Amino acid sequence: MSVGMGQRLAAALTASGATLAVRGALDEDPPGGSRRWTRMNHRGEPVSLLAGPAAAAGLLAGGVVGASSTRGAVASGIATAAGAAFGLVDDLAEDQDRRAKGLRGHLGALRSGHLTTGALKVLGIGAGAVVAAAVATPLRGADGARRPAIGWAADVAASGALIAATANLVNLLDLRPGRALKAVALAAAPMAVAGGAGAGAAAAVVGVASAGLEADLAERDMLGDGGANALGAMLGAAVVLDAPRKARLALLAGAVALTVASERVSFTQVIARTPVLRELDAWGRRPAAPAGDESPRA
Repeated sequence: MSVGMGQRLAAALTASGATLAVRGALDEDPPGGSRRWTRMNHRGEPVSLLAGPAAAAGLLAGGVVGASSTRGAVASGIATAAGAAFGLVDDLAEDQDRRAKGLRGHLGALRSGHLTTGALKVLGIGAGAVVAAAVATPLRGADGARRPAIGWAADVAASGALIAATANLVNLLDLRPGRALKAVALAAAPMAVAGGAGAGAAAAVVGVASAGLEADLAERDMLGDGGANALGAMLGAAVVLDAPRKARLALLAGAVALTVASERVSFTQVIARTPVLRELDAWGRRPAAPAGDESPRA
């Protein structure tokens, strides 16, 4: 089912407006005080994590307005809410004394019997992604016939993995100002323009990215895990709603490959060595700080 241009525009504007409104309200009265939401960025300067819950609110509002069906609204909402909720747990409750790094570090800690907030995030977002995929995947084919249970379950598993992998991948990009927001906007814009079943969700992603980009580039705000995971989950849900099976499988393979590569390769260093990516990454941002080690995040 397609989404009309007016509905897509409404989704983007709603997402943008809700993001800015919630961000302003949170600034007036931050839950637990502003100190709880303050972190040091790669320059050692304070930035606020309040952009994360503001982005999640914008995504949820825009996703409802832009949904092509109740099924689509529920699926994208579940994926986004799980990304935001478990990302915020990792943002606010991570044990700094026992901090694990990267997906491999969190899963290694889990195997040894220690449940880190990062591992909880992986499990929680994964579970939410599978539920969202189950909602998004029809039980009946285009001809109205009921699909075989095994085929439906395989589609759900692949789509759930894609949503979770996209959520994690966007979080991996949230290491420099504006990087994650630029990436999701560029990825979502073609879907938003095309008008397919996931176009409303994609338009919401573009709206949130446009609302948050200025503060992110100015290094007043950062998405944190809550915002980055929510954006990635909504983007993944848009793909699941929109793309055919072969495209979803190809994108899943790409997302998994990049995630595995991130355990060994610094995205920042790769971007710095690639002229087009370097220029796009630096656009609108303050001059780079001296290069240093980059820790992967899950």
